[in-house]
Amino acid sequence: MKRIGVFTSGGDAPGMNAAIRAVVRQAYALGLEVIGIRRGYAGMILGEMVPLGVRDVANILQRGGTVLLTARSQEFLTEEGRAKAAEKLKAAGIEGLVAIGGDGTFRGAMRLLEEHKVPVVGVPGTIDNDLYGTDYTIGFDTAVNTALEAIDRIRDTAASHERVFFIEVMGRSSGFIALDVGLAGGAEVIAVPEEPVDPKTIAEGLMESLRRGKSSSIVVVAEGAYPGGAAGLLAAIQEHVRVEARVTVLGHIQRGGSPTAKDRILASRLGAAAVEALALA
Repeated sequence: MKRIGVFTSGGDAPGMNAAIRAVVRQAYALGLEVIGIRRGYAGMILGEMVPLGVRDVANILQRGGTVLLTARSQEFLTEEGRAKAAEKLKAAGIEGLVAIGGDGTFRGAMRLLEEHKVPVVGVPGTIDNDLYGTDYTIGFDTAVNTALEAIDRIRDTAASHERVFFIEVMGRSSGFIALDVGLAGGAEVIAVPEEPVDPKTIAEGLMESLRRGKSSSIVVVAEGAYPGGAAGLLAAIQEHVRVEARVTVLGHIQRGGSPTAKDRILASRLGAAAVEALALA
């Protein structure tokens, strides 16, 4: 194998750039050429490819997002779209791929391997931490720390006004962010998609806290834990008990920002290991 490709796909995650950097530098150390594929599978189909050398990935270790950009591709979900992508890879002389992304990215990579025999090594990059085979995914630690900083600030306001704050974090089908943030932030309630959420039970718990003299509380809600997210859960709770409460949706701030040391190191190790695995293919 002489030439490999690297791309990022799906939702961006802090640390993706560190992984790209590691891929390029490890490939250079092993005598391999690297082609960067822009905009994920969508760019693969269109042939949006650029050579990447060691200097091209200088000073990106600390940057959030992805310098290769990312996109979601409906066309790649079709056999025709994947055939186009494989043709572009062959025309560019790419013999193997490093795919940096989440569940959807890995599913697409499996299809390329099965249908077109393109060797692919996946690097788990998603803030949701919902991929099998790794303890942590790239971006998860940064997202948790970003959300935790926001919750610490909100707690000051909650205490000052003696209110309950319902804080919605990302996680449509995975509650890892909510769980870690809730534990680290001292939340009274953590609602995750993996477990049934009973508004009446939560309402009773909040009232018990009030009876114990606790004048403010934090409720952390993963976006997919209850229909309508944090706002929907609060509305359901208000049917059982009236509480002075506010809702804060943290949203996409959890995806951005400079990656933590943990994410930079994890991304560097995984990116280098992916190239080593391809070199043995």
